[in-house]
Amino acid sequence: MPEPCQEIYLDMNATTKVLPVAAQAALEAMEISFGNPSSSHITGLKAKHLMESTRQLAREVLGAGEATLVFNSGATEGIQTAILSALKEAKRKDLPKEKRILLYGSTEHKAVSEALKHWNHILELDAQLLAIPVDHRGILDLTFIKKHIKNALIVCTMIVNNETGVIQNISELEKVIRQPHSEVLWFVDCVQALGKIKINLSDTTIDYATFSGHKLYALKGIGLLYIRKGAPHTPIIIGGGQESGFRSGTENLPGMASLKAVYEIMVDEDNTTFESPETLASFRDKFVATLKKSFPDVVFNNDFECSVPTTINFSVPRFSSKEMMDLFDAASIRVSSGSACSSQAKRSYVLDAMGLEAWQSESAIRLSFGPAMTEELVNIACERLEEAGTALRQNCMILSDQVDDSEVFGIKGLIQLKQGNACSWLYCDEASRECVVIDPLPALAERIENMVHCRQLILKAVLDTHSHADHQSCRLELQQMLSEFVPKDLRLTDALGWPVQLKNKVSLSDGEKVPYLNLGTQVLAKILQPGHTQDSVAYLLGEALSHALTSSAVRYAFLGDTLLMGTLGRSDFKTSSTELMFESLQKIKNCLGEWTVICPSHDYHNYFVTTLEIECSQNELLAEVLEGKCDQSSFTVLKNKHDKQIIDHQNAEIMCGVYKACDSAVDVGEEINFDQLREWLDNNKQFALVDIREPYEHELHHQKKLGNKEVINIPLTRLAQFVSDRLRQGGDEPVVFMCRSGTRSKLASIALRRLGLQQVTHVMGGYALI
Repeated sequence: MPEPCQEIYLDMNATTKVLPVAAQAALEAMEISFGNPSSSHITGLKAKHLMESTRQLAREVLGAGEATLVFNSGATEGIQTAILSALKEAKRKDLPKEKRILLYGSTEHKAVSEALKHWNHILELDAQLLAIPVDHRGILDLTFIKKHIKNALIVCTMIVNNETGVIQNISELEKVIRQPHSEVLWFVDCVQALGKIKINLSDTTIDYATFSGHKLYALKGIGLLYIRKGAPHTPIIIGGGQESGFRSGTENLPGMASLKAVYEIMVDEDNTTFESPETLASFRDKFVATLKKSFPDVVFNNDFECSVPTTINFSVPRFSSKEMMDLFDAASIRVSSGSACSSQAKRSYVLDAMGLEAWQSESAIRLSFGPAMTEELVNIACERLEEAGTALRQNCMILSDQVDDSEVFGIKGLIQLKQGNACSWLYCDEASRECVVIDPLPALAERIENMVHCRQLILKAVLDTHSHADHQSCRLELQQMLSEFVPKDLRLTDALGWPVQLKNKVSLSDGEKVPYLNLGTQVLAKILQPGHTQDSVAYLLGEALSHALTSSAVRYAFLGDTLLMGTLGRSDFKTSSTELMFESLQKIKNCLGEWTVICPSHDYHNYFVTTLEIECSQNELLAEVLEGKCDQSSFTVLKNKHDKQIIDHQNAEIMCGVYKACDSAVDVGEEINFDQLREWLDNNKQFALVDIREPYEHELHHQKKLGNKEVINIPLTRLAQFVSDRLRQGGDEPVVFMCRSGTRSKLASIALRRLGLQQVTHVMGGYALI
C-alpha cells in the first residue's frame, strides 16, 4: 500500500502533538518515577518530588503567587469544580431567587454554559442564566456586565476564544466586575491563552482559572485549576484526600511530567522550541496571503487586531464547512469547523453570537497552530493550500481566469447538486458541450455559473419543474448571469424556463407529441404533470429515434415533486389538484421504462434517485394507481388523508411530501474494514474499487491505486449516472465504495442496494483509517 502524503496538522486549538521531550519525560515517569506520591517509601518520595516540582514550575509560569494549584484531568473537570464551588457558596448565602443571576460570555466554550445549567439544577438555585453579548469582533459587552453584575452569583469569561482566538481585556473586565461587586466569584477559562500571551494571575482578582495540558504539547488527561487564596472550594472527587483534599484519586504522574517538560521550555530564556509572538504573527500573515490566493473570495471571521496570531477563522462563499473540511483532508491538511468537542460539522454559535452572516457561520473553518510551529511546516502547509485551491479551479468549483481550459476536468453527463433536502440537476452532453439546468437552487447559483462559465458550455435552458413553495427559484437570476452562454433563439422562455420558440415535437410511448430540445445526441422532452401544483411539468431525457422517444429510451425523468423517494408529492397547496395528480401518475407509467432513473426535486433520505418499480414496491397507493386498482375518487380520499401527515416544521422548511423516518431495517449490506479490503486485494478478488468523493478530493489525495487495483472516482454528485449505467448494463459486478470517513460510501451503498444492486459494500472508516 502506498503511504499517504505527510499530514499537516492545523487544528491545535483542539489538541496538540506531544513534544518529544514531554513524551520522554512521561515515559521516564512510567518507568523510573512510577511510585505513588502518597507512599512514604523512597520510590513514593521521588514521585512526590516530581509532582511538587511540577507544581512549583506551574506557579512560576502562571504567576500564581499564593494561590492553590490543583492537578486534575483537564479543563472540563476544572470548570466543573470552579462552578460547583462558586454556586455552593452562593447557595450558602441564600440570596433571594429573583436576584440570582449566572453571567457567562455568549462565546464561552460549551463546557462552561452546560456546567452552569447542570449545577444550577442540581443545587436547585433556580438562578437565571444570562449570556453576555459580544460585538462583531467577539469582545464582551462591558455595559451589559455593569448592568447585571450586582446580582451575579458568578461571572464566567475567557481570555482567548477557542474558535476565533479573540482576546478579552482582563484589566477592563476586572474594573467592571469588581468596582460594583467586589465579592462576586470570577472564573476565567485560560486554556487557549497559555503559551500565546503572557499570564500573571497574581496581578488579577480572578478566583478560578483552568488549564489543560493537551492544548500545549503535554499529555491528554492532565490539567490545572487555579484557586485564588480565600476563594471557596468544593471538591467533586472525594476519596483518599490527595491534592490536600482538593481532588482525590491517585495522581497522574506521567501527565505531570509532560507538563513539567513543557513549562521548563517556557521559562528557559534560551528556548528555541516556542516562537516569539512576532514570528507567530508572520506565520499567520503567510497563511492569510495563501488563503486569499487560493480562495479569492475568502472572508476572515476574526479580527486579527484583537486575536492571538495562532488562530485563523475563515469562510469561503458557496462552500459549507463540511465541504471545506473534506477538501483539506484530501490535501492531508487537518483543520476544524469550530470546537472539536462537537462531533459533527455544524454552524458556529460563536460566530452567530458575533452577529456574522448565517453563511459565514455555516461555512466557518478554524485553522490553528501552536507556538512550536516551524517555518518549514508553514511553507509545506501553504503549498498544500494552493494545491487545494487549484483542484477547485480545475473542477470548476471556483472561477479563475488563470486556469487553462485544457487543465479543467470534464463536466459530462448528469450531475446532482444538493442544498439540504433540495436537489438541482445539471446535464451536459460532452461532445457538443450543450447543457441544461433543472430546478436551480439559489444557494447553488454561483456554483452552477462557475461550472458553465469555466467549461464554456452552451446553456440550452434553465428549467423549473414547478413553482416552488419551499424556496424561490433562481432561474431568472441564473439566466441573466449566464446570458452570454444561452443561444439567442432560446432566450425567450415561458414561466418555467422552457424556450417558447421550440416548435418541433417528439412522440412518446403513449402516442402524445410533446415539445423537446436537443442536447447533443439526446433530447429533453417536456410533459405536463399537474397535481403537486397546477403548473407542474416533467422533463424526460433520452435518445429519440425517428422522432419518437420510447419509454425504454428515456434514461432520466425529472419529475419535480410529483414523485419522491418513498412518498408522493403533496397535493394540498391552493394550486394543487389530487384529481390531476392521479392522471399525471398514470401518464408517468406509460412514458417511463424499466430502467428510467427518476430524479426528484427533493431527497429526504439521501437515496439520490429511484425507479418506478422500486417506488411501486414501497408505496402501496402508487402501486394501486398504476395497476388500475384505485380509481380517481378513491385516490383523492386516500391522498388527502396522506397529506394530513405532513409536518411543515421538519428541519424548518416546507415539506413537499410526507416525511417518514428511514427504516432502521434498510439493508446496508456487507460492511468491511480496511483489513478486510487489504485481504481482498492480496487475494486478487474481483471487484470495482470506487472513490465516492468529489473529483477535487480524489485528485488531491495522491493515492490513485490501492495495491495493484486502480481506484475509480465516481463522486456522489455523479451517482445518478452511475446508477443508470449499472441498471442498463444489467450486470451486478461487485463494487466497493470508499470515502474519507465511511459516511458517504455508506450512503452510496444503501442507495444502490435499495435499487436492487446487491453486490455492493463499503469500507468502514474510509481513507481516515488507512
